[in-house]
Parts: sequence; C-alpha cells; structure tokens
Amino acid sequence: MSSEALAMRGPVHGTKDARRVAVGSGVGAVIETYDFIGFGTAAALYFGTAFFPGGDPLAGTLLAFATLGVGFAARPLGGIIGGHLGDKVGRKPVLVASLILMGLATFAIGLLPTYAQVGLLAPALLVIVRVIQGLAFGAEWGGAILMSYEHAPWKKKGQYTGIVQAGFPVGLLLANLVFLFSVQLGDEWAWRVPFLASIVLVGVGLIIRSKVPESPVFEDVKEHGDIVKSPIVQVVREDWRNIVRGIGLRIAETAGYAVSVTYMISYLHSSELADKTQTLIALCIASAIGIFATMAWARLTDKVGRRPVYIWSTAFAVLFGIPMFLLVNTGMFLFIIATIVISYAVCQNSLAGAQGAWFPELFQAKTRSSGASLAYQISAMVSGFTPFITTLLFVALGWMGPALLFSAYGAIGLWAALATRETWGRRERRLADEAEATASPSKATV
Repeated sequence: MSSEALAMRGPVHGTKDARRVAVGSGVGAVIETYDFIGFGTAAALYFGTAFFPGGDPLAGTLLAFATLGVGFAARPLGGIIGGHLGDKVGRKPVLVASLILMGLATFAIGLLPTYAQVGLLAPALLVIVRVIQGLAFGAEWGGAILMSYEHAPWKKKGQYTGIVQAGFPVGLLLANLVFLFSVQLGDEWAWRVPFLASIVLVGVGLIIRSKVPESPVFEDVKEHGDIVKSPIVQVVREDWRNIVRGIGLRIAETAGYAVSVTYMISYLHSSELADKTQTLIALCIASAIGIFATMAWARLTDKVGRRPVYIWSTAFAVLFGIPMFLLVNTGMFLFIIATIVISYAVCQNSLAGAQGAWFPELFQAKTRSSGASLAYQISAMVSGFTPFITTLLFVALGWMGPALLFSAYGAIGLWAALATRETWGRRERRLADEAEATASPSKATV
C-alpha cells in the first residue's frame, strides 16, 4: 500500500474522537433526512390539494412530485458548493452551515400559506424553500460522511460510516412517526406540524456538531500545503470516470427508493390499497428495521469488501421490480409491509451501507469532498424526478411501468458495481492487518 494511500485513510487505529464524530455526523444526518424526506411524504399525501388544487387529483400529485424533484435538482449545486468548501476550508464548517440552512428552510415550509389563501404565490414559495432545502442537503452528505470516514480506524471504515448512513432511516422513521401522529389533526395541520417541529431537532444538532473536531486527513492536507485551488475542476478533469461510476452506483439506491417508497406511498393511497395510516405504519416499520440493516450491511463491507455487497444487492433489485408490485396489488396489509421492508432494508439500505466507505476511497484526499459529493448528488436529479416520471409511466403502462423502471435502476447499479474497482479487497485487508500490528496504538479510538 503506497504512502499516498496510507495518508488518504487517516490514522490506522483511527482517532480518539472517531465514535463521537460518527455519532455527531449521524445526528445531523437524522435531522437533514427528517427535513428533506418529510417533504416527500407531505408531497405524496397532502401538497397536491394544499398547493396545486384542481379538478384532477392526478394533476395535483404530478405537480407536487415535480416540486419534490426541484429540491433534488438543486442538490448537485449544493454538492459542488459543499464539496469545494470541504476541500478548501474544512469538513466541519460545511456540516454546521448546511444544518442551519436546512433547518430554517424546513421550518419555513410549516409557515407557508396555501393556494386557497394566496393563490399562485403559494406554490412559488414552496418551490423556493424546496430549492434551499436541496442546496443544504447537497452540501450535507459529503462533509458528514468524510468526517466519519477520516476519523475511523482503517478496518472499521464501513462500521463507522454506517452510523452516519443509519441516520437516514432514523430521520425517515421520525418524520413518518410525526406524520402518523399529525394525521389526526386535520389535513392542514397534519403537514404543518412535522415541519414546524423540526426546529427542535435542529437546535440539538447544532449543539452536537459544534463540538465535533475537524478531520485529521484535511488537517494533514492543509499542513502539507496540498489544498487545491479549484478542487471541483481538478477532480472532474482527473477523476471523471469515478464520478460517472459513482453516479451509477448511487442511482440504483436513491432512484430505486424513489420508486419503491416515495412513489409507492402515492400508489397505495390512490389505488385504495392502503389508507394514509396504514401506509405510514408500513413506512415506520421499514424505517425502524432499516436503521439496523444499514449498520449491518456497512459492517459486512468491512469483512467481505464494498463491491460484493453492491453486486448481489443490485442483482436482487433487478429481479424484485415486478414481484414488488404483485405483492402490494394483493391489498393484503401484511404483504404491503413485507414488500416495503424488503425494498428498503435490502435494495436500499445495503447500497447505502456500502457507499459510506466506498465513495471516499475512490478519490484522493485533496479532492475527496468534491469528488464524493458530485458522484453522490448528481444522481439525485434522477431520483428527484423519478416519482413524477413513475406516475406518467403508470398512466401509460399501469403498474408494470413503475416495476420495470425499478428493475432498470437496479441494472444501472449492477453495471456500475461491476465497472468500479474494489477498494477494500483481500489485499487491502491484509495490508491493514500488517499496518495495525506495527502502528502505535496510542491513537486508538475510545
């Protein structure tokens, strides 16, 4: 293993703050996900009538999903800005700034007037705050995952980044629990309360993140004068192939989620296969299981590598598209729960668990924030508009359209996994064992 590779991974035993950093980054991920994904639930269940009323409920749903997509479209710009700043000024400032921006935008959604109150100004304001959410969420992931990765021990990179990735199902669970409670408050307060309540989580998150130390890898890069003048330009010029592969890897996970969860919420409701309460209960169960599934998949990548987990999971997703809809079409609540759990805990959580360590390892330390953020967030444009596209496919082809789209996303991920190099194979694990045996344990995590 080269000296460059050693420097890219940070201290072999990790830092004494590794666990605190992972938890702090994970708490921020919980809050950001609660805020950002909560919008998807509200769009599927409420925003069509609150902001886009009309004679055709389908048109309202399409417009609500289009607004959902706007936030995802803004994420690459947020990733560019956050990645650039993460490589230039540090990972920690990006973490704090993105959390503040997301918190303010989400709280503002809870205060927005509806179409019935101010007409066309209402959807215009909704789009604006959604763009701000997208910018904040785009900047968030790179900083959070790199902080955890670069503090973690070599042999536990998957485990520690898995804590951060598990923050996403925790946030999803919290958002759906609040929506499950607020559904009893009537249609308007049912969607306002979850967004207004998020300000409490933001305050807690800021306190935790303000105490997280900067990444040791970034400090080394800065100390050696290796700060890149334009990291975005350099990583695109020198490492564009890994960015493209990362986009393919990520599409299978995030766009697959957009079909199997975000769109599925609307499908179950509009097809009268489940009511709002049943749908939210199914999502809560899947989210709760997903917390542990994400961490388990992430730990598995430390043992067998990142690539095998991805290959087997995406291959399963290719085969699961049609059975997924056949199961929910039975209308049996038990089958609906089982389907959402499988699609989330296997098809999505396994990929998210592998991404936490795999994406940072594909890029050099001096451009890692920019490269990982670009690969991760550009794919968000596809996933953001997937519920909109899926709805159109349903109109044209029935449930077979969304089912085939889900399988197609899995196929894209499978191709990307086969085309991407393993960064934690047998050779890397053997060299890590040797390095751990000879390195001083004085910096071991506590």
